Amino acid sequence: MPSATQLIYTLFLALSYLALFGLAEFLYHILKVRAEITRKLVHVGSGLISMSFPILLDNHWLVLLLGASFTLIIAVSLKFELLKSINKVKRVTHGSILYPLSIYLCYLFFDGYASHFSLRTEAYFLYYLPLGILAISDPIAALAGKTFPFGKYKSGIEYKTFFGSGMFFLSAFLISIVLLPSFGSNQMLHALLIALAAACAEAFSKKGWDNIFIPLSAIIVLYSLQL
Repeated sequence: MPSATQLIYTLFLALSYLALFGLAEFLYHILKVRAEITRKLVHVGSGLISMSFPILLDNHWLVLLLGASFTLIIAVSLKFELLKSINKVKRVTHGSILYPLSIYLCYLFFDGYASHFSLRTEAYFLYYLPLGILAISDPIAALAGKTFPFGKYKSGIEYKTFFGSGMFFLSAFLISIVLLPSFGSNQMLHALLIALAAACAEAFSKKGWDNIFIPLSAIIVLYSLQL
């Protein structure tokens, strides 16, 4: 049974997400900010809020509860055409539904391997790295690709750009360098492998499935390297 403190933290996190949704709705309806921008704001903001999970929560069931609750909220909003700041985009995407699942996936990986480290805090990078790439590199790729649409290529029915994919790779590499524990000369190679796998996942995913495949690719590399 989770402690009262854990339940309070869970409630605080839920309210933080709701406040973020409220801000996005205000920007969209009142200030007339485009849905593509408010959607990215929620994407980044949700990722940043979720960065506190390993610090505040020590029970993956609470993370699952949060994820399932917000998946339900988003599913209902799609059905009844609510939360237009997130949902009113021109392309077909399941990204908003899949995002909470990807966060839980990252936490489950971290929680499962934290016992392999002498201190739980030493395992934080197993959570922060895949989630950080998803929360930061993915929006960077979208922004870069729309601002400088150089080298367009088709991925399924969607068009992406080599410039956007390159910026994704670069930012993912830098995030990996910062968050990976120091392993001497191997650290650079590990960061390159993680960034390359995540960039390929972003390039070939469509309809919002990159929200799953980006962190999953990073997790697979981390697991394979046995870091």
